[in-house]
Amino acid sequence: MIVGVPRETFPGERRVAIVPAVLPTLAKAGLQVVLEAGAGVEAGYPDADYVAKGAKILPDRAEVFRAADIITQVLCYGSNDRTGKADLPLFHRDQVLVGFLRPLGSVETITEIAAKGVTSFSVELMPRTTRAQSMDALSSMATISGYKAVLIAADTLPKIFPMLTTAAGTITPARVLIIGCGVAGLQAIATARRLGAVVSAYDLRPAVKEQVQSLGGRFVELAIEAKDAQDERGYARAQGEDFYRRQRELLGKVVAESDVVITTAVIPGKTAPVLVTKEMVAGMAPGSVIVDLASERGGNCELTKAGEKISVNGITIIGWFNLASTVPYHASQMYARNLTAFLVHLVKDGKLQLNTADEIIRDTLLTQSGEVVNARLREFFKLPMLATKGGT
Repeated sequence: MIVGVPRETFPGERRVAIVPAVLPTLAKAGLQVVLEAGAGVEAGYPDADYVAKGAKILPDRAEVFRAADIITQVLCYGSNDRTGKADLPLFHRDQVLVGFLRPLGSVETITEIAAKGVTSFSVELMPRTTRAQSMDALSSMATISGYKAVLIAADTLPKIFPMLTTAAGTITPARVLIIGCGVAGLQAIATARRLGAVVSAYDLRPAVKEQVQSLGGRFVELAIEAKDAQDERGYARAQGEDFYRRQRELLGKVVAESDVVITTAVIPGKTAPVLVTKEMVAGMAPGSVIVDLASERGGNCELTKAGEKISVNGITIIGWFNLASTVPYHASQMYARNLTAFLVHLVKDGKLQLNTADEIIRDTLLTQSGEVVNARLREFFKLPMLATKGGT
């Protein structure tokens, strides 16, 4: 089977879906790779490196789509709401598509992909199990984002992070608060600690306390308990407004004491909860920085503007997203390894294995034979039940 790697077209996207290092592994699985010319250049992977590992370079995007049985992208149509639709006419029936599709975003885009007869797999829906860990692209990209958020904050803050004892006296360390201790939050804690900051972290899931402490952070415990704080997939559950109101009241003091606040709380398929109000921002010292990693979903800070860096009464609020693309070399490397593990799982002896008894395939499969087949999506968007084969 042939794996096609088109160049990413989302504005500012610098990652590439497959890197040269994974080509031997794909070849062992019976997969050949064709690449659109220049697809890896912005991530630091020139065409010559791909050719040296056995890939074929094609000069035209349409040629890649024509030749490929499987198309691999970082931001597919769905997650690429700017330029992704231009790829729709290039797909052919029974072609396989693998990448970020933002399945809980718009049912229209997923339906359009289904109408092309494409068999699509969404890496966002990869189950968080031991078997699927090597394929978990969402966690890989969150790791990069958590790391980069701290660097952006450190670069913006008019203070240094570590404590220094100098001839000019002692400089106290910066105080960093991380709200949301998933993969991005834990990486932010680790990075801020490496830079010498005093780090506190809060999450509505008490189970993460030990992880925070193991990284050298202080876990902020509030006198409030979340109900069913974690779902079966390991993600935080949305709570009622009464919970969030009380949470904001208790967090206000901690936020006011922080030089940097990094927020990472997102609920799949829902608007991000507001955890930092404008009143809480007003209580922060001038020069303080907020980096809101939930900005694309509405933001955890009430004042965040998605994609922008703003200043409110001397407080800098950064709502940039797609941060993984700003570290494209290693983000691409991690993503390519995740995709390769999935492709090797999906293709056996040169043939596609659509065994829906396998939860990895069942959970990530979105569209097949012209239909949206993913049960979670059909329930989320309240689509009617699919007729079973045989008409029963």
